This record gives sequence, C-alpha cells and structure tokens, in this order.
Amino acid sequence: MGAYVARRLLQMIPIILGVAALVFMLFTSVGEDPALVALGQHATPEAIADLRAEWGLDQPLWMQFLDFLRQIATFDYGRSFNTGEQLTDMFRQGALVSLSLTVFPFLLGTLTNVALGLLIAYFRGSLLDRISTAIFVGSMSISYLVYIIAFQYLLAYKAGVFPIQGYETGLAGVRYLLLPWIIILVVSAGPDIRIYRTVFLDETQADYVRTAFAKGASEASVIFRHILKNALIPILTHVVISIPFLILGAFLMERFFSIPGVGDIMITAINTGDFPILKGLTVLIAIAYAVFNLITDLLYAWVDPRVQLS
Repeated sequence: MGAYVARRLLQMIPIILGVAALVFMLFTSVGEDPALVALGQHATPEAIADLRAEWGLDQPLWMQFLDFLRQIATFDYGRSFNTGEQLTDMFRQGALVSLSLTVFPFLLGTLTNVALGLLIAYFRGSLLDRISTAIFVGSMSISYLVYIIAFQYLLAYKAGVFPIQGYETGLAGVRYLLLPWIIILVVSAGPDIRIYRTVFLDETQADYVRTAFAKGASEASVIFRHILKNALIPILTHVVISIPFLILGAFLMERFFSIPGVGDIMITAINTGDFPILKGLTVLIAIAYAVFNLITDLLYAWVDPRVQLS
C-alpha cells in the first residue's frame, strides 16, 4: 500500500506540472494587460510600467513561470490584483464558507439518495418505480437557475420563511443556509438517485444474487449484505470524485444568495480579470481532483479485497 501511494504521488507531479504550464500559457496569452485593466484606459505609460514591475509582469516568461511553480509548491499564490489581499487567506476563508454551504446537504443527500435508489431498485417495474423515474427525469430537465429563482421567490420573498440573501458565521448563520441547503438537496436528488438505482439494478442481475437466493438467504440479507456491499465501488467513485467540488461551492447559489465562498470569489475574479485568483484556483482544483482520485483507488481496496493495487 505504501509503495502504491508513493508511486501515485510521484505520478501526480508531471500531471500538476502539465496543468500549471497549460494554465500559465492560457492566462499569459489571452486577455488584456492586467496592469492596463487595473489602471484604466487613460493610465500613463509610466504608471502602467510601474504596476507591471510591482506585479512582476515585466519579467521574462520563464521567470514568471518558475515563480508560479514556486507558488504552487508553497501554496503561496501572491496577492489579488484588485484588492491586494493575500490569496492564501482569501482561499482559506472562501473554502470554509463554501464547505458550510455544501457539506451538510452533500452528506444528507448521499445517505438519502442511496437509500431511495436502493428502495426504488427493490420495487423495479412497479408503479413506484415508474412514477419516481418520471419525476427524477423531469427534475433533471429543469435548470439549476430556475430552482434558485423559484425557491427564492416562493419561499423567501412571498412566504417570508427564509432570508432572501446574506451570510453570518456561527449558528446564527444557519438561517441563511437553510434555503440553499434545500435547493441543493432537491437538485441533486434526480441525477444521484438515477445513478444509484442503475447500479443496484445491475447488481440484482448478477450470478451471486441468484446463488444467494438459491442457498436460502433472505431478501433483506441479499440486499444489505450482498447487493449494497458490491455496489459500493461505483457509489464511492461518484461520491468521492464529487468532494473536490464541495470546496468550490455552488457558483450560482453563492452568487444569488450573497454567500462569500470560493465560487463567488471565482466569478468576481472572472468579471474583474483578476488572473492570480483564477490561476491559483484552477491549479488547486486540479490538485484536489488528483488527490481524491488516489483516495478513491485506496477506498476500492478497502471496500473490496479483490481489488489489487498495482
């Protein structure tokens, strides 16, 4: 196990270097001069040159790239072009806010959706199965934005049950998160339950299920000791790979509810052309994705001893 982890970590290095090179080339070859964007069209050449020197944009590209690699290695991504704030602190604070928005509905939704997927698969072909499938397909056809606007209008604006916008730390802030949590649970239910239902239905057709019934095993035993256990690998794949995106939060959700998470930070950076934020977040997402891919493989071996790590 230790050798496998070490080998995978070494394999991540060229991947991260490739992502860093691609991100660097993209952000240095597109868009206007960041100094010109920050100072405006009427800025003097001297002011632009001074700001470029302050931000290190007057250095050769290879030196800028080496500095970018240093930032990735030390997790010190410099400062925002627009606010001057230290990006590491900005990302940390934004990640905590995004996690407060996404972790609870993610955990509750995962447990609930797995249970519902198993229940619907158990009643496959029944009226419950057909109605629930139609509902979930219909819910998946509706835009995320429609859910946000409709729930905000009906439950926050008209009914006044929830605050329309805002964010506070601590327990007092839960009232601002309740409506976003409800929306996330509703939006995730359709695609997640359909995936889990399909996984469970595939398992019910396997030979070991027929063998277990032939040996006289009860239906509950087959479902919970065999089908659920053997379905854990595709479920883990879907769940664990979703975790890095919890840090990003829900972009539209944070924007519409004025929640200052990472998604809101990224959208603001896109609108203002704050390249250090965009470069840093893009690389962090790639690193998180690679790390959780490794965690997924390790969980495979833990869940199913037949899986060989090589």
